[in-house]
Amino acid sequence: MNAGVVLREYEFRDLDLTRTQAEVLQSTGFVAVTPAPGARWRVTATSYVGTLVVGDIRLLIRPKINPENLFLLLEPGLPHNAWRREAFEYDVSSDLLPSVIAFFARALETTLARGVLRSYKTVEETVIALRGRLDVPRQFRRAGVLTPVACTFDDFTEDIAENRVLRAAVQRALRVPRIDPTDRQRLMRQLVALDGVADQTVAPDDVDRIQLSRLNQHYAPALGLARLVLANLTLTDSQGTASASSFMIDMNDLFQRFVTERLRRELRGRLDVIDEPIVHLGTGRRVTMMPDLLFRNPRGEPLYVGDIKYKLAKDGRGRSGDYYQLLAYTTALDLPEGVLIYCRHENDEDGSRTVIVRHAGTRLVLRSLDLSGSPGQVEQELSDLGQVIATAAAGSRTVPSTLA
Repeated sequence: MNAGVVLREYEFRDLDLTRTQAEVLQSTGFVAVTPAPGARWRVTATSYVGTLVVGDIRLLIRPKINPENLFLLLEPGLPHNAWRREAFEYDVSSDLLPSVIAFFARALETTLARGVLRSYKTVEETVIALRGRLDVPRQFRRAGVLTPVACTFDDFTEDIAENRVLRAAVQRALRVPRIDPTDRQRLMRQLVALDGVADQTVAPDDVDRIQLSRLNQHYAPALGLARLVLANLTLTDSQGTASASSFMIDMNDLFQRFVTERLRRELRGRLDVIDEPIVHLGTGRRVTMMPDLLFRNPRGEPLYVGDIKYKLAKDGRGRSGDYYQLLAYTTALDLPEGVLIYCRHENDEDGSRTVIVRHAGTRLVLRSLDLSGSPGQVEQELSDLGQVIATAAAGSRTVPSTLA
């Protein structure tokens, strides 16, 4: 049994596996598996990190960034000290899954301590006594039957989308083995608090459709963690009980979401930050592209464009293909400058630099964020980056929008 094998991003380890085990591991898409010398199999980590369980094989894949900053990326809506305990436990054990479940349990407990959110919801129901408004079309379809009565009314209820997301995530988390008993008790208490909420299948995209306002803003951290649980936690059932669980996160996607949301916060009131808009390189709406970031003024005019990449090249420079991609975006939008935003790991060189395109004069700016430092340092770098983008956008010439 190869239980608890620890790898870091993009590292490999030669393991004693059967061909079937190697094929199953490869089929997950989280690691690459190739033959190795000595009738062994080489397992290579990719950009996915977390806990991967396949049969009796358990891989713990760690990111190359500061563990505290991993939790910063996981949920950017909480203060730094909120996840210090989970970050320490993860640093010691290398097992991300129990730490994330513990983090979710504590965040949910704090959120629901203020009371379960309620809101008005329009309900169509057939009742004995008239309630709300008579639903005339539905009542007429009842062919003269006077009772029960078809009614439409607004119900002040806790059975709303936000609470359905939390309940679904709690139920998923409770099926994970190896949870600390204290965290399991926390989750059970919150499940009881959400007893008035219907059990429904919830997809990660359902969380993205929830609009935050001053009324539900305090739910934001718990909803963010619930989305992580629903999107990345995979359960393997055996005879009706959960026998194993995997929790794998794509660092590319995580880093992009984190940078996007933080820049949106930094630039609020100055620039609108649009993620993955549709842009056309060719005339006649040909050659569709989707830059990671577009920065627009309040009139909707594009002023700046950016692309987010999780890895620098080994020499601390941007990859040629990334520059080509950014040049295509700036050309399609008729902008004089764009930015490549990279993640800088431990021992990476500072890749900040500017390339000026020959014969065009377009400026391709490379900025790297150091995720090997403290969360406070990361926050400061993001603030500085937001200021750089705001300044560059202010000097950009206004052009007609070429968005779809």
